[in-house]
Amino acid sequence: MNPCRWLPALLLGASLCAAGFAQTPSVGQTSASDPWYNHAVIYEIYPRSFQDTNGDGLGDLNGITQRLPYLQSLGVDTIWIAPMFPSPQVDFGYDVSNYDAVDPQYGTMADMDRLLASARQHHIRVLLDFVLNHTSDKHAWFRESASSRTNPKADWYIWNSGKPDPTGGKAPNSHHGPDGWVAPPNNWSSLFQGSAWEWVPARGQFYYHYFYKQQPDLNWRNPAVEKAMFDAMRFWLDRGVAGFRLDAIATLFEDPSLKDDTLTGSLDASGFPETSHILTSGLPQVHDVMRRMRRMVDSYSAATYPNQRVLVGEIYVPSTLQLATWYGTPAAPELQLPMDTFVGLHAEGGGEVAGQNVGLDLPHFRKSITDMETGFGDHQPLIVFDNHDNPRSMDRFADQADRRYDQQIARIISTILYTTRSAALTYYGAEIGMTTHTPTRREDVRDPIGITGWPQVKGRDGERTPMQWTPNPPAAGFSTNPHTWLPIGSDYRTVNVQTETADPNSLLNWDRTLIAIRRDNPTMHSGGMVMLDPTNPAVLSYVRTTPPMSMSHSIVVSLNFTDKPQTVHLSLEPAAIPSNRIKTLLGDDASLQNLTTLSTFILPPYATLIAEVQ
Repeated sequence: MNPCRWLPALLLGASLCAAGFAQTPSVGQTSASDPWYNHAVIYEIYPRSFQDTNGDGLGDLNGITQRLPYLQSLGVDTIWIAPMFPSPQVDFGYDVSNYDAVDPQYGTMADMDRLLASARQHHIRVLLDFVLNHTSDKHAWFRESASSRTNPKADWYIWNSGKPDPTGGKAPNSHHGPDGWVAPPNNWSSLFQGSAWEWVPARGQFYYHYFYKQQPDLNWRNPAVEKAMFDAMRFWLDRGVAGFRLDAIATLFEDPSLKDDTLTGSLDASGFPETSHILTSGLPQVHDVMRRMRRMVDSYSAATYPNQRVLVGEIYVPSTLQLATWYGTPAAPELQLPMDTFVGLHAEGGGEVAGQNVGLDLPHFRKSITDMETGFGDHQPLIVFDNHDNPRSMDRFADQADRRYDQQIARIISTILYTTRSAALTYYGAEIGMTTHTPTRREDVRDPIGITGWPQVKGRDGERTPMQWTPNPPAAGFSTNPHTWLPIGSDYRTVNVQTETADPNSLLNWDRTLIAIRRDNPTMHSGGMVMLDPTNPAVLSYVRTTPPMSMSHSIVVSLNFTDKPQTVHLSLEPAAIPSNRIKTLLGDDASLQNLTTLSTFILPPYATLIAEVQ
């Protein structure tokens, strides 16, 4: 879709329309030095919540297929589908019971093959969410492993006999085993509350679980486990998926000494002392697995570059710069796209508990974006602002004192996502400004985190409500069934695809235009980046510089992070650009449309300017 059809001259500079846009999103040029994923727009789909086609109130694979034309019109070239494998749904698919099949509630393998074929026709690649750290306790592997200490899969999970309990069964989580009363081997806590150890009478042992007790951790020190998981990945690569988003990948290994971890000093919602997870996340052995996995995945990419497969990693680290190790080295590559959750989620170690309302913190954005631009060398960053584990960015970055500015702030977030030198990862509904609808009553909660943690922890249902397609009841175009698995957001009559498509000033059309600029302008596609006016306490500005041998122009981005007008004086000398003359490409206020110079201009409250240097 041509964005010039939707955006008036107020928002879109005439020269941009004159240049023309591809009517169909391009898969992108691809080569050994510049693969497709460097410029990907990745769109996460939570399959339960995207589109229901059979009227059961639950999204399905055929619903994703039905909405591919919309995704193509938006400019999406890659979709990431959250787990759609068979699962007891304790953690809504992140507890996998079979890696080589499709959960019947989402459809059939034939539906999946149809989705993959249709995605290719729409120039969209498909990534699957792959859970490598653990399985469901209903997986055949675990059922066999839990049956005895001598079965063929006895060592496929983390088992331990515990330590003697001198209290004779009075200690928390103690059990009577073959050697008398025993307690868990250490103080490790689960990220999802309580002890990380669960007792199985049939073995007379505890098993370890980083997440829910129904999600036992695999023993990645056993080569048979690695082979089985790599074989499962090959099954889907052979069917044509473009790669994988690797869930909780840093947690594959635990300290084999099983010594006590350090305490955080806090109690979780269940009253259990939280541990720091230093001994259960980020161990160096994970990188050995990543290198072997990369070699396996690259074996599918060797024939032709357009078929390159990609590994996207869910990584939570204390700073953007610490992501650098997850790329590996030229001789021993690892992930192509470790997810930079620090820029957009302020996440420092646990995605499911990070990312609360943080507002627009300009020093944080400036430093983390600078770190991303300067600390990764030739590696490609991947910024994340929204996902299925955190309140939506429309709420997290809002001016809590004045929600009138929600739309302007959402444009700032979209602009950073699509104009920095990053592959972009977005989440269904972010493009229309869907908000977080947290349950107000415990009986309405579906997320186990909220069920067990209420009221201190209310769970993740709020960011997982169904996609809002139309202003029509009963379910905003998501389903014909009024009883959807989670309630439709109360703002669906104004926040929906149909209404925003018809509104040239909508957030949806803003995002469409940003993606089109990013895709079709060589500077945005492949240029460098230099921060401007770096001591300004109110305005974030940077310039995207032209790539070598390009006839395109540099592009300046300036963003007002405050609720007051800001007078801006920009010089392009730090980027060795002699001109200060500009032509507006995109701006969300009429006063920005006819700017001709960067020397002095005024940015209205929370305003965005994107301008081409003349």
